[in-house]
Amino acid sequence: MARRGTEAFPDLGAHCDEPDCNQLDFLPFDCDGCGKVFCAAHRTYRDHRCAKAADQGRTVVVCPDCGDAIERLVPGQDEREILAAHALSRRCDPAKKRKPRCPAQRCKEQLTFSNTQHCKGCGRKVCLKHRFPADHDCAASARAAAGAAAARRAGGECGRGAREEGSGGWALPASIRSLKIF
Repeated sequence: MARRGTEAFPDLGAHCDEPDCNQLDFLPFDCDGCGKVFCAAHRTYRDHRCAKAADQGRTVVVCPDCGDAIERLVPGQDEREILAAHALSRRCDPAKKRKPRCPAQRCKEQLTFSNTQHCKGCGRKVCLKHRFPADHDCAASARAAAGAAAARRAGGECGRGAREEGSGGWALPASIRSLKIF
């Protein structure tokens, strides 16, 4: 069993149980196989040659076509064998790996849950770079903007009509004109 800490701080850290190391480590690792304490250099089963490691860890192989993770059931099993069995099982669907892309022109950004924005005008899902209606050629916002501009022109709210005739300046509301600043 590892000796714990120093004389001044007996609860702080532990010495590595590897016979050649015996380093005082302030963040030691407990092995779940043999129950000994090790430093960062000897924390894995292989590094301290753990004889009681019942579970050497679960490993998976990632299918390059569909992106599925296939667990390696037999230790030392060849990766090609696992992928061949996966392809024959008919669970491999390459269409599942493709993520949707941003519909904006010349944008190649893949849409994920963290970078997707839903446009309220046209209802399309776009990337964050094209989240504004003008950036992704939103048809609904273009029609709304054109209609609003036409309504302003018809109502006389044009910039030329907002000037006062005699003063040469812009018209201010009466409450701001009467404001006194000390």
